[in-house]
Amino acid sequence: MDFDWTMAFGSFLVAIVVGLTGMGGGALMTPMLVTFFGVSPLAAVSSDLVAAAVMKPVGSAVHYRQGTINMRLVGWLCVGSVPAAFSGVLLARAMGDGETVQDVISKAMGVALLIAAGGLIVRGYLAMRDRAARHSPDERRTAAPGEPAATTTPEIVIRPVPTVVTGIIGGLVVGITSVGSGSLIIVALLALYPALKANQLVGTDLLQAVPLVFAAALGHLLFGDFRMEVTAALLVGSIPGVYIGSKISSRAPGTLIRRALAFVLVASALKMFGLGITPLAWTLVALAVLSTAVWLVLRNHHRRAPEAEDTKQAVAS
Repeated sequence: MDFDWTMAFGSFLVAIVVGLTGMGGGALMTPMLVTFFGVSPLAAVSSDLVAAAVMKPVGSAVHYRQGTINMRLVGWLCVGSVPAAFSGVLLARAMGDGETVQDVISKAMGVALLIAAGGLIVRGYLAMRDRAARHSPDERRTAAPGEPAATTTPEIVIRPVPTVVTGIIGGLVVGITSVGSGSLIIVALLALYPALKANQLVGTDLLQAVPLVFAAALGHLLFGDFRMEVTAALLVGSIPGVYIGSKISSRAPGTLIRRALAFVLVASALKMFGLGITPLAWTLVALAVLSTAVWLVLRNHHRRAPEAEDTKQAVAS
């Protein structure tokens, strides 16, 4: 078989994003295989999941050494996600492998990608809000002398039922589309446990994805459309890529990468829905202009809030 070095390079770039953000594995890798390399959706899902079963442990090992993983949270997520992921593979296979099924899988991937992009936008907003809160007068007063405010993360209280349900839903989506082990589950973690730091969120999500992806990969090896030549190219690029990204992420969150990733996710989703090149380009230009304007408005709002509070307190004193 001929080895595709272009595919390996593409997987290297995607894997860096995965290590940085905990997102983008299936959300970028599978659409890349379908759009740029002509791999069928089911084969792309199968090969990507098998490659991810090797890639995810590399990234999670880096975060484990850095102590940025909540092991109890990982355990509860896996209770739901592991059996659901295997069931998702069986569900996808039960639908058959004709053109209609491939189209359904493509549409399902498009929906999952849009949800993932929405999650990234929410995550970016929360990060902006947290930065503003750290510079607020109240936070500055409670900080120790000479230390930045709000440097510690409160101990989170695990919520078993919603966490297991999150794992079940995420596992099903991963088994069918390969999207969701990072993209969708990390969104739910944001909602359930907003106190988690960015690097803890990424580390916890990467580790919980290991058994989840293993279960889905096993199902696709047995019942999917696994292609060794595709998986080999993905592994050659993704293993060093996810290691590099995880090393960076364990020390500093990739804010700029997340913004770019959200944009790419929307583009991939629209492509999965069959949007043509010209309308796709105009749609992305409009989204870029609109998102930039919204981001500037929100940033200025959060910057002015602490200044207004300082002025108010100065007048009162």
